[in-house]
Amino acid sequence: MKMPLFTSQITTVSFSLLLLSTTVFSRLHPSKHKLEHNSLVLGLSHARVLSVPDPLYSSKPMETLDMIEPLRGYKDGYLISLNLGTPPQVIQVYMDTGSDLTWVPCGNISFECMDCDDYRNHKLVSTFSPSYSFSSIRDICTSSLCTDVHSSDNPYDPCTMAGCSIATLLNGKCLRPCPSFAYTYGAGGLVIGSLTRDTLRVHTQLSTATTREVSNFGFGCVGSTYREPIGIAGFGKGALSLPSQLGFLQKGFSHCFLGFKYVNNPNASSPLVIGSLAISSKEQFLFTPMLRSPISYPNYYYLGLEGISIANETTIINGSSNLRAFDSAGNGGMLIDSGTTYTHLPEPFYLLLLSKLDSMITYPRSNEFEQRTGFNLCYEIPCSNLPCSDNLPSIALHFLNNVKLSLPKENCFYAMSAPKGSKVVKCFLFQIMDDGEYGPAGVFGSFQQQNMEVVYDLENERIGFQLMDCAAYAANYGLHQK
Repeated sequence: MKMPLFTSQITTVSFSLLLLSTTVFSRLHPSKHKLEHNSLVLGLSHARVLSVPDPLYSSKPMETLDMIEPLRGYKDGYLISLNLGTPPQVIQVYMDTGSDLTWVPCGNISFECMDCDDYRNHKLVSTFSPSYSFSSIRDICTSSLCTDVHSSDNPYDPCTMAGCSIATLLNGKCLRPCPSFAYTYGAGGLVIGSLTRDTLRVHTQLSTATTREVSNFGFGCVGSTYREPIGIAGFGKGALSLPSQLGFLQKGFSHCFLGFKYVNNPNASSPLVIGSLAISSKEQFLFTPMLRSPISYPNYYYLGLEGISIANETTIINGSSNLRAFDSAGNGGMLIDSGTTYTHLPEPFYLLLLSKLDSMITYPRSNEFEQRTGFNLCYEIPCSNLPCSDNLPSIALHFLNNVKLSLPKENCFYAMSAPKGSKVVKCFLFQIMDDGEYGPAGVFGSFQQQNMEVVYDLENERIGFQLMDCAAYAANYGLHQK
């Protein structure tokens, strides 16, 4: 999930396996919390266990046809429509490269979201009803996804929690439902639900009007949440993620986020391409290698940030060493995350960047907007006629492999309101990474990824960038009406 302003705090959930019937899985999500370094693992660590068969998975390889899905800008993120069930029910959820679990709100009347007043009157918050789908089934405790959602390295844990006998544990024939799970988000966000399987329909490359069916797709059917009113489609590298379940982890995907001005425009969609089409014919792209963090958070996408340059200066403000490499505990690197709104940098580097920018900008500061928004640099720009032009400097990110990504100016400075009194206030939309000791040292957020195609080339373990008119790109796929 996204938040308009960054609050880097995580809720650490303490629990006892014997006292709770739900397992808590703590998700890394820097847009809303401090990054937790203690993984929650049930059962015996590194236990020698027998494999438990997953009766819902076929041994036949899944056919992986390329997909094209429209994304819709909404508030501070991008929504993908999930076509679930038989007959189909369409649920819009946030597309999130910073998590694995896909979940949807469940129950027309029973779904409860605490502290979600901002969403009360939004028609977007639709719910999924398993009872209306004859292909919907509750997942069982022997399922590999059940083990994964309970964050266990011991496949017997979920069935033990479900009350299976030792005999059925050993032969893998316990058919009891997968126990309910709890999934924590930043700033105290929490979802509680059950793991469900149903048919998912996705759009093919041939036409956005043509769909194919994916049976037994696993997702969370969530009945109650705290500060999480809209579901999420996880695009991480874990077994629960949408690309993993659809068989695309050996290929990749790409997205081209439309600018913020298109948010809430029903006629505008950003293209999400999944499969071979997303990673082919990209010779002109700027590619930087993915960093691997096998110790702490292996299911997320990391980049190595070397530094930042301002305007046309050749001097690069060097980033801290933990932005381009991991330490011995697996912490560091720069996470690229569509579920984090703004880019975040560790404190020394961030403050140095602010100081350099402020020394170059001659416009008067707006203390009022800095206090109101929480952004550290806001400026009053003269504006007599629209559009308002300015002399604010450009920003370029320097990644490993000599990749220089020059960000569009509107990705860095944004007008916080309509012009008033012949002036407009624009703020610098980078933020500080609170407590970067654990987890990623920084985050490359979705706002700074606007109007560029971002390619997740999982086959070659690299991420590519190309500045793009995403509206024109979407129109090529019939997703954008000008």
